[in-house]
Amino acid sequence: MAGSDLRIHPTAVVHPGARIDPGAVIGPFCLIGPEAVVGPGTVLESHVTVGGRTTIGADNRVSPFVAIGGEPQDVGYKDEPSRIQIGDRNVIREFVTIHRATTKQDLETVIGDDNYLMAYSHVAHDCRLGRGIIMLHGATLGGHCQVGDFALVGAMSGVHQFCRLGRFSFMGGGSMVTQDVLPFCRVAGQRPTRALGLNVVGLRRNGFSRERISALKAIFQILLFENLNTTQALERIEAAFPPSEDREEIAAFIRTAKRGYVKKSADAWDRD
Repeated sequence: MAGSDLRIHPTAVVHPGARIDPGAVIGPFCLIGPEAVVGPGTVLESHVTVGGRTTIGADNRVSPFVAIGGEPQDVGYKDEPSRIQIGDRNVIREFVTIHRATTKQDLETVIGDDNYLMAYSHVAHDCRLGRGIIMLHGATLGGHCQVGDFALVGAMSGVHQFCRLGRFSFMGGGSMVTQDVLPFCRVAGQRPTRALGLNVVGLRRNGFSRERISALKAIFQILLFENLNTTQALERIEAAFPPSEDREEIAAFIRTAKRGYVKKSADAWDRD
């Protein structure tokens, strides 16, 4: 710990067992626990709590009153040595909470690179987030959730524990998800949440070609709009479309689902 470094504000409390890179900035009234690691270029603005066994990578910006590394909200947790691993270039805004893992999985809560966690969002124990994800204001992930790259989790939305949000998926504001959300899919609503179709806007913004989007639309037409069960839909897709990364990703996602996946309602399909 570089305790005399002017980049650590004199009002900050840094445990002697923490490791602070000389290029990091620790602002006023921050609290850094034992075995915490803060990487180069990362800025903790003020009043940030980083609990023990938390690693924060490079060039992250953490706003006031964020709490990272708190114990998991799990009644069975007995102070086992679980961890949080946060990558690089993330933006973590005011009052976000991120909890350490339990012993029920891999002992690690993981957040990748280039994510934007807006104010009051919550990442529970054992969650795994990829990269380029946006969690809007007040979005909440239950324990053991997985969020794929470039997904968007809408404001004031909730995701049930053990659910997965596929890559490039979109959850509308206020949605409540209790099943997996397919890659590339757009969902919205509460009890039941409904699949609205392909996340066309998100795919265009991420450089998907018109041809690729058209192929995905055709796949989703079968998955969500035709009156087929999951096995029948997968067989139809694999028979009707040549092998592609997108087709294989969707099929593998469905086959590994443990909670099922969000489907359409009779009037929900959006063909745009």
